[in-house]
Amino acid sequence: MRFFSPLTWLHRLPPHVLNGLGVALGIGLIQWLFGSHATLHLAQLASSGAVFSSLADVPTTPRRSLHRVLLAAVLGALATWTVAALDPYPRLLGLAIMGLVFLGMMTLAWGPRAGPVSFAAVLAIVFTMGVPPGTPPDELLAWTLAGSAVYLGWAQILVRLLQPRYRSLALAAALDATAQLLRSRAGVVEGAAETDQARDSLQTWVRDEAVLAERLQAARDLLFAAPDSARARRDTGMLLRAIDLRDILLASRLDLELLGSDELALQVRAALAARLRHLAYRLDQAQAGVRGLPPTAEAEPPLRLDLRDQFLAHPLLPSDDRRARLLPALVNRVQHLADDVDAIHALLRQGDGELPLTRKELQLFVAPEGWPLSAFKPHLSLASPVLRHALRAALALGAAYYIALALPWTAHPQWLVLSVAVVLRGNLEQTLSRRNIRVLGTLLGCLIVMGLAHVHSPLLLTLAFLTAVGLAHSFAVERYLVTASAATVMALLQAHLAHPAIGFPIAERLGDTLLGALMAWAFCFVLPSWERRALPRTLPRLLQALRAYAHAALAPHDPAHPERTVTQRLARRQAYDALGLLATALQRSSFEPRQVQLPLQALTRLLDHAQRLMAHLSMLRMMQLRGGTELQQAQAQAAVQAAQKTLDTLLTLGKQPAGDTDIETQVEAAALDAGLDLLPEKPLSEDVMPWMNRRLQVALRDAARVASSAREALAELRRPPS
Repeated sequence: MRFFSPLTWLHRLPPHVLNGLGVALGIGLIQWLFGSHATLHLAQLASSGAVFSSLADVPTTPRRSLHRVLLAAVLGALATWTVAALDPYPRLLGLAIMGLVFLGMMTLAWGPRAGPVSFAAVLAIVFTMGVPPGTPPDELLAWTLAGSAVYLGWAQILVRLLQPRYRSLALAAALDATAQLLRSRAGVVEGAAETDQARDSLQTWVRDEAVLAERLQAARDLLFAAPDSARARRDTGMLLRAIDLRDILLASRLDLELLGSDELALQVRAALAARLRHLAYRLDQAQAGVRGLPPTAEAEPPLRLDLRDQFLAHPLLPSDDRRARLLPALVNRVQHLADDVDAIHALLRQGDGELPLTRKELQLFVAPEGWPLSAFKPHLSLASPVLRHALRAALALGAAYYIALALPWTAHPQWLVLSVAVVLRGNLEQTLSRRNIRVLGTLLGCLIVMGLAHVHSPLLLTLAFLTAVGLAHSFAVERYLVTASAATVMALLQAHLAHPAIGFPIAERLGDTLLGALMAWAFCFVLPSWERRALPRTLPRLLQALRAYAHAALAPHDPAHPERTVTQRLARRQAYDALGLLATALQRSSFEPRQVQLPLQALTRLLDHAQRLMAHLSMLRMMQLRGGTELQQAQAQAAVQAAQKTLDTLLTLGKQPAGDTDIETQVEAAALDAGLDLLPEKPLSEDVMPWMNRRLQVALRDAARVASSAREALAELRRPPS
């Protein structure tokens, strides 16, 4: 039996749970501090300010945490004073709620990082409406600001103490997502091209890609901003290796269709997939080491033989089978993945490493954090989804307030406002998901409160309230069902602690949640922001990002110009981001009304061939890095420049009119020579030029298919709905 120390248990906590514990502890300290020097009522006011300020307290750097928590506190304080001042005038208060909600939602013009900040005003409205009548607005504002100020100081102390742990956990999360991506890619490699298993694996791959992209950026923001030290260089080097590994992994799908689907091909696929799963296991070991944990107890996959040695010792394909020419290339890709995994383990053992980029260059990959007022300018038009959502949310919450005043139960009109606010999202997909989970979470939370109703100790109820605060904060993104349940417990306990005489109005809470969920769903169709509205802007940006990456990837490798490495990495990340945006839009559109959905088939083909193009470009980049002097000769450079020029033409929609497929036809005809019949006889290690020419041809073919799919999608948008 294995025993774990408390420190080991702490190391197993993911960053959002660790952050939630810190938030709950801070709010508990504020309640104790103000409760021991003032009344319980004033302590509740101070803790309300701490709670809405804590929404913006997420795992990040101290500077970013300061700006976000401060902005949330300012918005919450403004909402608190406005609602308190207009409390005697219910009709005017409804208009004020609409204005405050509009202002809060417009902060989304600063991007996703403003999401928690935008909700601070809504939560402050709800808290202030629940304050017992008779509290002077200035006194309410003063105590709320005091609680926010103390929490701001607590958040700075906590984020600085936890900063090293946040970095380690962010790196471990990125390695874990990379390992999961290896497993999902193994499923794609192992399945035949047209089986249900392969299609399911491909969907899993797309989902895991989105998770990895999010975790990689979170790790960049923390690690790349860290002060220079041996530990920071080690962790940064491991992250850069994981980013490169993702790039090579994308190329692992290339040419697999040439293997076919007979028994021999399936054996080759199975061997490749087994190696990918073995590498995923080794990444699991690495991320456990980053967390400071002992190796996992899982048995190592039974694969210790190098894949190249395995194929040589037991050839799966006879020498006269043309597919045997492809095996060295497939094995080399897996070997490059293994090299990166080995490098990650080497950095973990050494504790230091030399970085390919300087700290100044690394800052270019950190997400922007500024809060400029100029960010609002592009969103002052009804074409902006941010403005449309702000107007929609203001109308929905205003309607919820006025409806609550007319309902048979009017003790807590803020609960209906809150129910609409937490369910209504910027798109229909998220709203539908939130609607169902919110109702279920409220039911679970009410059941928990029914059990707590038998507890008569204010101290125990306060501890339950703080636990609910921590859980609601921890799982707002990861597990919203936990957040919905904890938020219900938090709301009912807060109302009870403020007014013990009213008991626990569970029936009212359930009624408000059901009505609020229905209202949020209905208001999704008010000023809707369907995904098709943004597609004419999204597709040209994607093609531009692919062109930029093609230029950077095909640029001659020159050690005298190290800045080209930075340019290539930046272009690669921007291309990945553009692909991720389109994939996310396509997923959200599947929940929209049928007549406004995006053209599914055309955009699915576009994403498929765009990912293939990215993989081709990455392979060409590696060929140039490892191809020696042969690829520096004039003939090779001329072939690359000609391909680059053709790529520019293909990936610019305006360069050739719709219907003019001469260039695409020529590209498709040339790519036929890259099939199985004419694979180069010599392996890549012996003669790189034929393989490079073939890779250029298939890259142009996929670029042509990206362009034709983009034009097809835009043409479908212009057709009237059937």
